[in-house]
Amino acid sequence: MTECRDIIIQQSNRLDKAIVLSMPELSRSQVQRIIDNGGVRIEGKINTKASSQIPAGTKISVTELRSPTSNLISKNILLDIIYEDEEILVLNKPAGILVHPNKESEGATLINIVRAQYPEISSLGNSDQGGIVHRLDRDTSGVIAFAKSAASHYLLQEQWRKRTTFKSYLAVIAGKLEHRQAKIETDLGPDPHDPRRQAVIENGRLAKSEYNILEEYGDQATLVEVQIYTGRTHQIRVHMAAIGNPIIGDTLYGTDSIDISRQALHAYRLGFSLPSNGEWREFLAQIPVDLIKLIENYRKIHATKPILKF
Repeated sequence: MTECRDIIIQQSNRLDKAIVLSMPELSRSQVQRIIDNGGVRIEGKINTKASSQIPAGTKISVTELRSPTSNLISKNILLDIIYEDEEILVLNKPAGILVHPNKESEGATLINIVRAQYPEISSLGNSDQGGIVHRLDRDTSGVIAFAKSAASHYLLQEQWRKRTTFKSYLAVIAGKLEHRQAKIETDLGPDPHDPRRQAVIENGRLAKSEYNILEEYGDQATLVEVQIYTGRTHQIRVHMAAIGNPIIGDTLYGTDSIDISRQALHAYRLGFSLPSNGEWREFLAQIPVDLIKLIENYRKIHATKPILKF
């Protein structure tokens, strides 16, 4: 189904940013897709250029395609399966999709799609989070695991609780880092000034991350692999911003980018013991096209020798 909304731009801005400011329930990647698909009309004419400068007072019509959450639709959405056995399902989550429903969500979420294709998962946990033991932000891509039985759900939860899993992410961050490798340990909690954000605060929950530089692009940007030892909300995004190197494209903790329509963050590797037999396995999620294009663009500009293989 579709929903059409008319908005009036309050101040001059780029088309994509103007829509996000007027419709905060949409992510930048969602807005980009709507624009690309011809869902935006300016004074009645379709505009597919996100960077168009829109003057204040302009009327914009946004036609948003919302995917029904019915089993029929969700069963037909292709899952990018990295690994599957009788106990677990490991997926490569695309950017731009919520893992589970929230108060603002409509349409397909990853858990709805998985439950439609794996009905046994519906009975695990509560109705919105059955089978989930960890999460990724809507605009973060990458590897995510689901339990398929009550026994495997418990065993995975125990591994996450005891922090015996391995989790690393690829991130393209702004600027140049002083150290090639460093640990970041802070207390994190809700930002008292903005409920959407997390922040470094006193008496928060301990968060531990460690980064390693993979590639440097002059003083403009750096490609890092970040291992996390805790799983706090927005942990990597907050940590990199806190040391002065926010993730490229992260509008919540940094600034937007003309080169990528979301934060350049990808859950790259996930390791844990299989509930079926106790074997330790590590799973890699293929790097998405938008992140590859961003990295290749920086490599070309700065004549950087590739280290990361696609």
